[in-house]
Amino acid sequence: MRKFGLSLIAALALTAPAHALTLPSGGKLSFDVVRKGKDIGDHVYRFQGNESDFTVKVVTDISVKVPLIRATVYSFNHDSTEVWKGGKLQHLTSKTDDDGTPHQLDTGATGVLPASLWNEDTVRSKKLLNTIDGKIMKVRVADLGEDRVETRSGVVAGHHYKISGGLERDLWYDASGNLARVSFKAEDGSTVTYVRK
Repeated sequence: MRKFGLSLIAALALTAPAHALTLPSGGKLSFDVVRKGKDIGDHVYRFQGNESDFTVKVVTDISVKVPLIRATVYSFNHDSTEVWKGGKLQHLTSKTDDDGTPHQLDTGATGVLPASLWNEDTVRSKKLLNTIDGKIMKVRVADLGEDRVETRSGVVAGHHYKISGGLERDLWYDASGNLARVSFKAEDGSTVTYVRK
């Protein structure tokens, strides 16, 4: 289970906005986190401000339980805030509890795009900043073309990309450039998917 947890950390805590010009309408993006057909938690972005001056609050709450006895065998909680001005990250703080192991990050502008998933501009960078530990990850992106994406509110037209290298993810974005779905393999071989509500 620990191997699953390490992969889940990288997946769920890489959550800073990539572009100041395409904030989601309604100021929020919410996802169910699904593994082996089970809803294991939530991943939520909340946006405040306008397109040139805004903050993003990211909260992740994950709990993996053993079937039948419902005992928690892995938990992950992440809380981060990004401050953006003029399309650039000014300050990022995060606090993470990875199954009892704490992590904290407090950083200013780095010149590298944070490893953002919510905005399609994420796929236009060759380097991404891990928002748990501050490490720089080199990535490659393949454009897999137009696709239809299932969300909790129905099927939407989307665009599919595959990120590889320092981060391994399949990402789908809707016509507005907002994150619609994420899928990846955990280290235990299971598939974890973010399904937009």
